[in-house]
Amino acid sequence: MRFGRQTGLGACLSLADAAWLCLKDRGEPKLMSATSAIEVHELSKHFGAIEAVSPISFDVPEGEIFGFLGPNGAGKTTTIKMLCTLLAPTSGSARLAGFDIVKQPDDVRRAIGVIFQDPSLDDRLTALENLTLHAVVYGVPRAERKARLEEALGFVELEDRKNDIVRTFSGGMKRRLEIGRGLVHRPRILFLDEPTTGLDPQTRKKTWEVLRALRERYGLTLFLTTHYMDEAENCDRIAIIDHGKIVAEGSPETLKRRVSKDIVQVRTAETDALVAFLQNKYAIEPVFADGGLSFQVEHGDAFIVELVSSATVKLESISVRRPTLDDVFLALTGRQIRDESAHGSRDAMRAMARRR
Repeated sequence: MRFGRQTGLGACLSLADAAWLCLKDRGEPKLMSATSAIEVHELSKHFGAIEAVSPISFDVPEGEIFGFLGPNGAGKTTTIKMLCTLLAPTSGSARLAGFDIVKQPDDVRRAIGVIFQDPSLDDRLTALENLTLHAVVYGVPRAERKARLEEALGFVELEDRKNDIVRTFSGGMKRRLEIGRGLVHRPRILFLDEPTTGLDPQTRKKTWEVLRALRERYGLTLFLTTHYMDEAENCDRIAIIDHGKIVAEGSPETLKRRVSKDIVQVRTAETDALVAFLQNKYAIEPVFADGGLSFQVEHGDAFIVELVSSATVKLESISVRRPTLDDVFLALTGRQIRDESAHGSRDAMRAMARRR
């Protein structure tokens, strides 16, 4: 689909924007009252014999920052695509802002904004033209369009770059522009798929400042996916997902309390001998993590003093700390969160679709 030069936007829609296509009714949807912004019941997705998402159920209250934490390939993106009406579920149901994702897809699309993991801006256009194109697709009234575009650009602090070509922007600026674009049609729910992947720590911090301000100013419900543990700490509540199944759900602090003991990490060149020593002397079953052994004990500081003095193998390093979300994932799945390449996950998904 191409907009002619008479619109001043002579460029193709991105694949992400094209997915929304021209909505049949551009009027404001009649919203149903709902206690939850998102309600999911036994939702699943199969690609042939492959179960990408097992039946999952969860609710997200309005105004909450809710996160899906899990490795690439765990089912996070597939779930978001179903909720955003880009994939039809195999079974189950879901309602967003009171609308059924299967029976009322147009109403769902008007009520949400989506920021995909892959960049979806047209870098041949200016920042303002990208936002204007989004406003046209979503049928934002012409009389309101200028004010909404200026509001979005100001919120993400890009008003001074609005007439610059997007290809001259840094990665962080492009991400902020995508967030601003998602606000133009004033959604009730904003989906963010791996929102800070590939960004440096400073830019990730800035992005999160913008996202938290979004919730404060507009009362938006934010639904994000991530495999960054520190990023998940920004959420009010988290669902840990692995192999298409939700294995735990709760606030970051609630989840960390599931690992109530201190975490001891030890490195040695004699790993097998240390494992046998810990098993025989302390009945401890360590797991392999971060190039060494990890295990839980009460009163970690006192324990490492005893271990250093009694160990029959040479220890290269030893440390103790309080649990993190990474430790929760390790305790629930028996391994650390995988950090597979995003390209590998997308290739696997395309292969599933072809087999289907």
